[in-house]
Amino acid sequence: MRIITRPNVYLVGRQVTNDAEIDRFLADHDALNWSTDTAIAGEKLSEIAGRLCYMSFAKPRPGGHPAYAQNIKSSGHGSVLEHAVWNFIITGVSRSFTHELVRHRAGFGYSQLSQRYVDESVADFVIPECIAEDDELRAVWEACVNEAQAAYIKLVEGLSAKFQSVEDKTLRRKMARQAARSVLPNATETKIFVTANGRALRHFIELRCNEHAETEIRTVAALMLEVLQENSPAMFGDYEFVVLPDGTRAAQTRFKKV
Repeated sequence: MRIITRPNVYLVGRQVTNDAEIDRFLADHDALNWSTDTAIAGEKLSEIAGRLCYMSFAKPRPGGHPAYAQNIKSSGHGSVLEHAVWNFIITGVSRSFTHELVRHRAGFGYSQLSQRYVDESVADFVIPECIAEDDELRAVWEACVNEAQAAYIKLVEGLSAKFQSVEDKTLRRKMARQAARSVLPNATETKIFVTANGRALRHFIELRCNEHAETEIRTVAALMLEVLQENSPAMFGDYEFVVLPDGTRAAQTRFKKV
């Protein structure tokens, strides 16, 4: 058993554009003189979507894509950001975290580690920093998670024997683990694959990379924002980090509810 104190965020996927089809569309609508100065697919697709709404390819505003993206955010025309999509894998997080994360439904998709199929007798656990830094509280916490994991192992063994008449080995294991997991705490480490669009991610950041958000999800939201600012500065570069008294970060922007 490992005790985990920090999450990890991996950007595992982002869009590419079909430039031949974009050019065919532009040619069909006498707009071949239009181009954009962003090479980031999500930004380019959002700009095309926005320009299509008004067929504004012929007379683009000066300033290139950064100016266009700022105009989108200042006007609140956030629907075009829904066409930009990113894929993340998040690890080293607790079940408490994912219970909060999956409340974000619109614009998000999730695939999470299954406790019915994965053996949690070797599970890791995520400790809150406020507990980890206090030796006495940490000892109480570690005793609890160790006891829970030991109970899980005993239950899996007992249930596996109880379901011995079930011929399908996979089904037998699933039946044992799905019942035994009931004793595992919210601190149990999990992994989750997250797909989200640009508008949904901005909404998530504003709610969760916030001083009023729970500490673990605020930490993850800040890590995700770092990745997004590096990969799409026009869409997410308006956020600025501030360090909170507990050492975590919150994000602020002058563009609200895009």
